[in-house]
Amino acid sequence: MKRALRVFALALLCALPVFASAQAQKVFRYAFPAAETGFDPARISDLYSRTVTAHVFDGLYHFDALARPFLVRPNVADGMPQHSDDFRTWTVRIRPGIHFADDPAFKGAKRELVAQDFVYSYKRFFDPETKSPVYSGLAEQGMLGLDELRAQALKSGRFDYDREVEGLRAIDRHTIQFKLKAPRPRFIYTLAAGDLFGAVAREVIEAYAGHTMEHPVGTGPFRLAEWRRSSRIVLERNPNFRELHYDAQPAADDAEGQAILARFKGRRLPMIDRVEISIIEVQQPRWLAFLNEQFDLLPVPGDFVNMAAPNGKLAPNLARRGMALHRVLNPDRTLYFFNMEDALVGGVTPEKVALRRAISLATDTAREIVSVWRGQAIPAQSIVAPGTWGYDPAYKSENSDYDPARAKALLDLYGYVDRDGDGWRERPDGTPLELRYASTPDESSRPYDELWKRNMDAVGLRLVIDKAQWPEQLKRAKAGQLMIWQLGYSAANPDVQDGLGILYGPAAGGQNLPRFRDARFDAIYRQMDSLPDGPERLALLRESQAIVTALMPMKYKVHRVLTDLTQPWVDGYRRPLYGNQFWQYIDIAPAQQQRR
Repeated sequence: MKRALRVFALALLCALPVFASAQAQKVFRYAFPAAETGFDPARISDLYSRTVTAHVFDGLYHFDALARPFLVRPNVADGMPQHSDDFRTWTVRIRPGIHFADDPAFKGAKRELVAQDFVYSYKRFFDPETKSPVYSGLAEQGMLGLDELRAQALKSGRFDYDREVEGLRAIDRHTIQFKLKAPRPRFIYTLAAGDLFGAVAREVIEAYAGHTMEHPVGTGPFRLAEWRRSSRIVLERNPNFRELHYDAQPAADDAEGQAILARFKGRRLPMIDRVEISIIEVQQPRWLAFLNEQFDLLPVPGDFVNMAAPNGKLAPNLARRGMALHRVLNPDRTLYFFNMEDALVGGVTPEKVALRRAISLATDTAREIVSVWRGQAIPAQSIVAPGTWGYDPAYKSENSDYDPARAKALLDLYGYVDRDGDGWRERPDGTPLELRYASTPDESSRPYDELWKRNMDAVGLRLVIDKAQWPEQLKRAKAGQLMIWQLGYSAANPDVQDGLGILYGPAAGGQNLPRFRDARFDAIYRQMDSLPDGPERLALLRESQAIVTALMPMKYKVHRVLTDLTQPWVDGYRRPLYGNQFWQYIDIAPAQQQRR
């Protein structure tokens, strides 16, 4: 017995240093509500994969952690870019001495980040073999010579990465230059998209050909330590990460931001050692796991917002536990679009425009905000998202009107009447009228479907709901096979141009899912793209908003209010509006976390 006790005591003593070390490690625990696709920046587009890559790879610039509404600052760039007066030539100097995380592809060498890495990384989006889902968006930036390089690859079957092009080249070891076909006054936002356009090393991509999604190697603050697809993602501090200290520029009247800066200024980043992510798609288990203190941060699921923050205030029971509430109006918009090539809802003849506007007027957005969003949204007036250039909270349009009486009057005026007495309206030529609304067979879609059916029934429009999985609906939408579909779009940067791009005629069948084509709108889009921000550009934006409201290829519904909860041992959290980066800016009190 005494021997057994001595053995137990010895084992306990041996374990103590290990326990203390584990206890001191700062681990951030988090859950994604949907699965990732992988971690090759050129091959992803989903939010959750991009959240990971934003912390593994480095872009040239990034968005300040505390500045609101936004501020672009150098990341691996050595200062802000130089640009020509016409905004066609942009030159960026990269800071020397930045290194990639260690990887066998480097054969034991410390691999420095150089300008050629960014040249290679941007070129990958144009390589047909990469099949980048964001190729078209980057191609619009118009880097000289890359379209021709891609065209050559499509003919030959091989993309020539070694061929220098005028629009994208390293002019020395640490300097990269971009030359563009047209003026791009806001090209800085492309350079700040580190979650997509962070630097990869050619050796790594070639070493893991065919498996680049599971082998991310960057210069960012974290590196991938473990991945079980659609289940668990673990990142750990990158030992090679450069010496970087907390610094930010919150507004002078931003009390919260100033307080965070005062606590953390000068601290070395990242402040945490490890990030552990679980994939939990169902809302209730995520909510319960957070209440059980298994996660440190929770974007509150819609069904539980009123429990977490009744009337926008932290629930007393959660406040007593030391939790903190974070709410922000997101730079997004939910919408449904009409297929402008569809025989029933498409076209721009007066009766087709009247049908779309009547459907819009019959849509009860206020009820949706209360019953579906639990009050966590505001009505959208147009395509312009909050926090993006040109957004005006005082702007009002017909888009937000709910007026079933006007909807019925429009339908009557243009011949959409019930001719056979069955309670449903027919088309002006007397043939049956049936709206087909695409949806998905999941729990979260049901409230929208029910409200849509109630709204259309109220004005005598027969509605059929076509259900299929989201990837299948997206495939059908791109092929022009859906009549009406609801989506949500979050702004990737503070400019309005990307939002307008989803209605730009030449992008029909790509990001322009409604296949909307209007010569004046397209001309405005091109003109706005080359103008600096100012009154002239704003006047064009307002004209484009009026065109879209009048022709109604899309009905904009709400801008969402996002609600997050953090545990009491999490410090410094502020949801990033752009860029998806925040892990390196938060701190964890591990003793408090372990004790609870």
